Amino acid sequence: MSYLNEAEHKIVSDAVGEAEQSTSGEILTVLADRSDGYTDVVLVWAAALAFTAMSVFALFPQPFLDFYDGLFGGWGHEWTTGELASMTILLGLITFALTWAVQLWKPLRFALIPGPAKTARVHEQAIKHFKVGAERRTHGRTGVLIYLSMSEHRAEIIADEPIAVKVPAEVWGEAMAEMLDEIKAGRVAQGMAVGVRDVGFVLSEHFPRDGKDENELPDRLIEV
Repeated sequence: MSYLNEAEHKIVSDAVGEAEQSTSGEILTVLADRSDGYTDVVLVWAAALAFTAMSVFALFPQPFLDFYDGLFGGWGHEWTTGELASMTILLGLITFALTWAVQLWKPLRFALIPGPAKTARVHEQAIKHFKVGAERRTHGRTGVLIYLSMSEHRAEIIADEPIAVKVPAEVWGEAMAEMLDEIKAGRVAQGMAVGVRDVGFVLSEHFPRDGKDENELPDRLIEV
Protein backbone atom coordinates (compact mmCIF):
# COMPACT_ATOMS: atom_id res chain seq x y z
CA MET A 1 0.00 0.00 0.00
CA SER A 2 1.07 3.59 -0.64
CA TYR A 3 1.12 6.01 2.29
CA LEU A 4 2.09 9.15 0.39
CA ASN A 5 0.82 10.85 -2.75
CA GLU A 6 2.97 12.44 -5.43
CA ALA A 7 3.08 15.83 -3.72
CA GLU A 8 4.15 14.26 -0.43
CA HIS A 9 6.85 12.26 -2.19
CA LYS A 10 8.14 15.55 -3.58
CA ILE A 11 8.33 17.03 -0.08
CA VAL A 12 10.72 14.27 0.99
CA SER A 13 12.74 14.28 -2.25
CA ASP A 14 13.15 18.07 -2.12
CA ALA A 15 14.30 17.80 1.49
CA VAL A 16 16.97 15.27 0.48
CA GLY A 17 18.19 17.51 -2.33
CA GLU A 18 18.36 20.52 -0.04
CA ALA A 19 20.13 18.65 2.78
CA GLU A 20 22.80 17.34 0.40
CA GLN A 21 23.68 20.88 -0.71
CA SER A 22 25.82 21.33 2.40
CA THR A 23 27.37 17.86 2.74
CA SER A 24 29.24 15.23 0.77
CA GLY A 25 27.02 12.68 2.47
CA GLU A 26 24.26 10.96 0.51
CA ILE A 27 20.85 10.36 2.09
CA LEU A 28 18.55 7.52 1.03
CA THR A 29 14.96 7.38 2.32
CA VAL A 30 12.79 4.24 2.47
CA LEU A 31 9.19 4.02 3.69
CA ALA A 32 7.89 0.49 4.33
CA ASP A 33 4.42 -0.75 5.19
CA ARG A 34 5.97 -3.47 7.39
CA SER A 35 9.34 -5.09 7.92
CA ASP A 36 8.16 -8.69 8.26
CA GLY A 37 5.05 -10.88 8.06
CA TYR A 38 5.74 -12.35 11.53
CA THR A 39 4.37 -15.74 10.52
CA ASP A 40 6.49 -17.36 13.18
CA VAL A 41 4.92 -15.18 15.90
CA VAL A 42 1.43 -15.98 14.60
CA LEU A 43 2.32 -19.68 14.72
CA VAL A 44 3.59 -19.42 18.30
CA TRP A 45 0.39 -17.72 19.48
CA ALA A 46 -1.81 -20.29 17.71
CA ALA A 47 0.17 -23.24 19.08
CA ALA A 48 0.32 -21.80 22.59
CA LEU A 49 -3.43 -21.18 22.79
CA ALA A 50 -4.21 -24.58 21.26
CA PHE A 51 -2.00 -26.29 23.84
CA THR A 52 -3.62 -24.23 26.61
CA ALA A 53 -7.13 -25.20 25.48
CA MET A 54 -6.16 -28.88 25.34
CA SER A 55 -4.58 -28.68 28.80
CA VAL A 56 -7.65 -27.01 30.32
CA PHE A 57 -9.87 -29.70 28.76
CA ALA A 58 -7.63 -32.45 30.14
CA LEU A 59 -7.85 -30.96 33.64
CA PHE A 60 -11.54 -30.03 33.60
CA PRO A 61 -13.27 -32.13 30.92
CA GLN A 62 -16.79 -32.24 32.37
CA PRO A 63 -17.96 -28.70 31.47
CA PHE A 64 -16.86 -29.26 27.87
CA LEU A 65 -18.57 -32.65 27.71
CA ASP A 66 -21.79 -31.30 29.24
CA PHE A 67 -21.79 -28.48 26.68
CA TYR A 68 -21.25 -30.96 23.83
CA ASP A 69 -24.03 -33.25 25.06
CA GLY A 70 -26.39 -30.29 25.41
CA LEU A 71 -25.52 -29.11 21.93
CA PHE A 72 -26.64 -32.42 20.46
CA GLY A 73 -29.86 -33.20 22.25
CA GLY A 74 -28.94 -33.26 25.91
CA TRP A 75 -28.47 -37.02 26.17
CA GLY A 76 -25.25 -37.79 28.00
CA HIS A 77 -23.29 -40.95 27.51
CA GLU A 78 -20.16 -42.62 28.76
CA TRP A 79 -17.18 -41.21 26.95
CA THR A 80 -14.54 -43.73 25.93
CA THR A 81 -10.82 -43.02 26.12
CA GLY A 82 -10.67 -42.80 22.33
CA GLU A 83 -13.55 -40.31 22.21
CA LEU A 84 -11.89 -38.15 24.89
CA ALA A 85 -8.62 -38.21 22.98
CA SER A 86 -10.42 -37.24 19.77
CA MET A 87 -12.24 -34.43 21.56
CA THR A 88 -8.94 -33.12 22.96
CA ILE A 89 -7.33 -33.09 19.51
CA LEU A 90 -10.40 -31.49 17.91
CA LEU A 91 -10.47 -28.74 20.52
CA GLY A 92 -6.78 -28.05 19.92
CA LEU A 93 -7.24 -27.90 16.15
CA ILE A 94 -10.24 -25.57 16.40
CA THR A 95 -8.39 -23.26 18.80
CA PHE A 96 -5.32 -23.26 16.55
CA ALA A 97 -7.37 -22.41 13.44
CA LEU A 98 -9.38 -19.66 15.16
CA THR A 99 -6.27 -18.08 16.67
CA TRP A 100 -4.54 -18.11 13.29
CA ALA A 101 -7.63 -16.67 11.59
CA VAL A 102 -8.15 -13.75 13.97
CA GLN A 103 -4.51 -12.77 13.54
CA LEU A 104 -5.15 -12.20 9.86
CA TRP A 105 -6.61 -8.90 11.07
CA LYS A 106 -3.53 -6.70 10.82
CA PRO A 107 -4.12 -4.44 13.88
CA LEU A 108 -4.52 -7.44 16.19
CA ARG A 109 -1.54 -9.28 14.72
CA PHE A 110 0.80 -6.35 15.27
CA ALA A 111 -0.63 -5.71 18.73
CA LEU A 112 0.33 -9.27 19.70
CA ILE A 113 3.91 -8.98 18.45
CA PRO A 114 6.37 -8.28 21.30
CA GLY A 115 8.11 -4.92 21.07
CA PRO A 116 11.66 -6.38 21.02
CA ALA A 117 10.68 -8.60 18.08
CA LYS A 118 9.42 -5.57 16.13
CA THR A 119 12.58 -3.61 16.89
CA ALA A 120 14.83 -6.49 15.82
CA ARG A 121 12.95 -7.17 12.56
CA VAL A 122 12.87 -3.48 11.62
CA HIS A 123 16.61 -3.21 12.26
CA GLU A 124 17.31 -6.32 10.18
CA GLN A 125 15.22 -5.02 7.28
CA ALA A 126 16.84 -1.60 7.47
CA ILE A 127 20.26 -3.24 7.25
CA LYS A 128 19.14 -5.20 4.17
CA HIS A 129 17.90 -2.05 2.42
CA PHE A 130 21.09 -0.24 3.36
CA LYS A 131 23.32 -2.99 1.96
CA VAL A 132 21.39 -2.99 -1.32
CA GLY A 133 20.81 0.73 -1.75
CA ALA A 134 23.53 2.67 0.04
CA GLU A 135 26.43 0.71 1.52
CA ARG A 136 29.67 1.33 -0.40
CA ARG A 137 27.62 2.96 -3.17
CA THR A 138 29.28 6.36 -2.77
CA HIS A 139 32.85 7.42 -3.52
CA GLY A 140 33.68 8.33 0.08
CA ARG A 141 31.36 5.73 1.61
CA THR A 142 29.17 8.47 3.03
CA GLY A 143 25.73 6.95 2.52
CA VAL A 144 22.99 7.22 5.16
CA LEU A 145 19.65 5.41 5.13
CA ILE A 146 16.54 6.75 6.87
CA TYR A 147 14.16 3.81 7.16
CA LEU A 148 10.58 4.08 8.44
CA SER A 149 8.39 1.01 9.03
CA MET A 150 4.78 2.07 9.51
CA SER A 151 3.13 -1.06 10.92
CA GLU A 152 5.75 -1.48 13.63
CA HIS A 153 5.93 2.27 14.39
CA ARG A 154 9.72 2.06 14.21
CA ALA A 155 12.44 4.04 12.43
CA GLU A 156 16.13 3.38 11.84
CA ILE A 157 19.07 5.45 10.65
CA ILE A 158 21.91 3.35 9.21
CA ALA A 159 25.19 4.93 8.12
CA ASP A 160 28.26 3.82 6.21
CA GLU A 161 31.25 2.91 8.37
CA PRO A 162 33.20 6.20 8.01
CA ILE A 163 30.14 8.08 9.26
CA ALA A 164 29.36 5.61 12.04
CA VAL A 165 32.93 6.02 13.35
CA LYS A 166 32.48 9.77 13.76
CA VAL A 167 28.80 10.00 14.73
CA PRO A 168 27.62 8.23 17.94
CA ALA A 169 24.35 6.31 17.82
CA GLU A 170 22.69 8.70 20.29
CA VAL A 171 23.14 11.55 17.82
CA TRP A 172 20.95 9.70 15.32
CA GLY A 173 18.39 9.16 18.09
CA GLU A 174 18.22 12.90 18.63
CA ALA A 175 17.92 13.42 14.88
CA MET A 176 14.93 11.07 14.79
CA ALA A 177 13.06 12.60 17.75
CA GLU A 178 11.45 15.50 15.89
CA MET A 179 10.77 13.29 12.86
CA LEU A 180 8.84 10.80 15.00
CA ASP A 181 6.84 13.59 16.65
CA GLU A 182 5.62 14.70 13.22
CA ILE A 183 4.85 11.15 12.14
CA LYS A 184 2.89 10.43 15.32
CA ALA A 185 0.76 13.47 14.46
CA GLY A 186 -0.03 11.94 11.07
CA ARG A 187 2.34 14.11 9.04
CA VAL A 188 4.46 11.35 7.54
CA ALA A 189 6.02 13.26 4.63
CA GLN A 190 6.73 16.29 6.79
CA GLY A 191 8.22 14.05 9.45
CA MET A 192 10.57 12.34 7.03
CA ALA A 193 11.56 15.73 5.62
CA VAL A 194 12.43 16.91 9.14
CA GLY A 195 14.46 13.73 9.69
CA VAL A 196 16.32 14.34 6.43
CA ARG A 197 17.03 17.93 7.47
CA ASP A 198 18.41 16.90 10.86
CA VAL A 199 20.55 14.13 9.35
CA GLY A 200 21.82 16.70 6.86
CA PHE A 201 22.86 19.00 9.72
CA VAL A 202 24.86 16.17 11.31
CA LEU A 203 26.49 15.19 8.02
CA SER A 204 27.43 18.77 7.12
CA GLU A 205 29.28 19.09 10.41
CA HIS A 206 31.44 16.03 9.85
CA PHE A 207 31.38 15.70 6.04
CA PRO A 208 31.05 19.17 4.48
CA ARG A 209 30.42 19.42 0.76
CA ASP A 210 33.40 19.99 -1.53
CA GLY A 211 33.58 21.20 -5.09
CA LYS A 212 34.00 17.73 -6.57
CA ASP A 213 30.94 16.22 -4.89
CA GLU A 214 28.43 14.44 -7.15
CA ASN A 215 24.93 13.17 -6.41
CA GLU A 216 25.48 9.40 -6.28
CA LEU A 217 22.25 8.12 -4.70
CA PRO A 218 18.66 8.92 -5.78
CA ASP A 219 16.96 11.74 -3.88
CA ARG A 220 13.51 10.24 -4.31
CA LEU A 221 11.68 8.47 -1.50
CA ILE A 222 11.34 4.72 -2.01
CA GLU A 223 8.10 3.07 -0.82
CA VAL A 224 8.13 -0.69 -0.34
